[in-house]
Amino acid sequence: MPALFIAVAFPMTTITVALAQVNPLVGDIPGNTRITVEALDAARAAGARLVLLPELMLTGYPPEDLLLRSSLDRRIEAALAEVAAASEGITAVVGYPRRRDGQLFNMAGVFSDGRLVAEYAKQLLPNYQVFDEKRYFGQGTAPCVIDIDGTPMAIAICEDIWQPGPMAAARDAGARVLLAINASPFHRGKQDEREAVVAQRAREAAMPVVYLNQVGGQDELVFDGGSMAVDADGEVCWRAPLFEQGLHYCQLHLAAEAVTIVPGELAPVPDLLPSVYQALVVGVRDYINKNRFKGVVLGLSGGIDSALTLAVAVDALGPERVKAVMMPFRYTSQLSRDDAAEQAKRMGVSYQSLSIEPMYEAFMATLAEEFEGLPVDLAEQNIQARVRGILLMAISNKKGLLVLTTSNKSEVAVGYSTLYGDMAGGFDVLKDVPKTLVFELSRYRNTLSPVIPESVISRPPSAELAPDQKDEDSLPPYPVLDRILELYIEEDWSAEAIVGEGFERDDVYKVVRLVDLNEYKRRQAPIGVRITRRGFGRDRRYPVTNGWRAGE
Repeated sequence: MPALFIAVAFPMTTITVALAQVNPLVGDIPGNTRITVEALDAARAAGARLVLLPELMLTGYPPEDLLLRSSLDRRIEAALAEVAAASEGITAVVGYPRRRDGQLFNMAGVFSDGRLVAEYAKQLLPNYQVFDEKRYFGQGTAPCVIDIDGTPMAIAICEDIWQPGPMAAARDAGARVLLAINASPFHRGKQDEREAVVAQRAREAAMPVVYLNQVGGQDELVFDGGSMAVDADGEVCWRAPLFEQGLHYCQLHLAAEAVTIVPGELAPVPDLLPSVYQALVVGVRDYINKNRFKGVVLGLSGGIDSALTLAVAVDALGPERVKAVMMPFRYTSQLSRDDAAEQAKRMGVSYQSLSIEPMYEAFMATLAEEFEGLPVDLAEQNIQARVRGILLMAISNKKGLLVLTTSNKSEVAVGYSTLYGDMAGGFDVLKDVPKTLVFELSRYRNTLSPVIPESVISRPPSAELAPDQKDEDSLPPYPVLDRILELYIEEDWSAEAIVGEGFERDDVYKVVRLVDLNEYKRRQAPIGVRITRRGFGRDRRYPVTNGWRAGE
């Protein structure tokens, strides 16, 4: 595709740019088009000359195999006509998929004065972690430069800015500013990474970058906004609030000698715990609301995982949409019963205690002949978990509430959970949250308001499926376990390399073996919010049946 250079003249030297941190719904092209048109109208009313909307705005990101639907082209063309008609008196950069010569591209269109005046096809297609864009899109080959008030401005889409080539090509085509639209998902520390990369590109090309990122949750992904404007020296001169929807405005001063960013708002970048907690809240809120569930129900055990899950759910949805159920058994301590009731009271949620004793006894009576002569083992513990799962699913079916499961990443990794028991449900809030981080997040949440009883945080974790049971009876201490898991899962280290870091060989090989053995469980687990570089979901795809051994 040849480079494009389109003139769009505005008689100004300082222009206001509106960055639309919006939350599209994947697949809802008419709804996303309405959001786009409303953003154009609001930006124009506020005096903006230019408005940016996210990557693949009209379909939402990531649309996955919806891009293969036969009616996609027709729906997109209708949406483009609406956006063009809404662009009178303003220039807008909007993302969407579009086909050229039989090939689908990840496009950014430039709309102005009622017309689609230019298009840019994304050049770098990510195919790692959660991304698989080469499955769907052809690769663009040329920059697109538009002229606004005598200043050449180039377009980039997300991955294009993570490597130097596209921006260098834009500079060589005469661009003096880069406008980057993004759908960049969150993980711990992601905003710092983005800002470092954008600053490096700006310095390399000696031009400012205006960077827009979307917000909101989409299945396991969360988009955290953090839109910014970075000057030619790599300095962040303006930053929008993270995780907040809305139109945010920055200004560019266009002069013959240089294009500069007018210093403006610098919203703070949240620290680790606030950012992760907010990502969990956004992920739960949007999964429930976008899928139109009335609310959620969860088992509140008196333990720390369900306590943190309840806090996130209430912060996401409000107490009126959350139901907590304590399901005690003979091994459930009085402290657990009291803590669960106390937290439910503090958070103002609907709360009920339903003993599983009668149902467990009924199962055991039915299975008495089948189990005769066999020792008591995990089978009996799993029955407890599965009875609880049946109760929660029954409430879910009857009342239209989604079941939130409460397993953390450490448990999911090593299979310390029960299929069709505590894994039964629709969404796992803590699926990508290691146990050590669960403790930290619980303490953080209590700094906002003391909703989790201190005894929940301070006592040793236990599933309470057997007398005096503790998690560390069968697992290494959580700080050890979580570091081994991080190296093996997120960093792809071998077992021997992890041993070389000073960990006990038996611990390492036990953990690695458990991770590998329990892939079949994870395939049947609910999805959950991704907050690390590599969660159990889109970005870790291991075969269930395989003969690989992880020692070397």
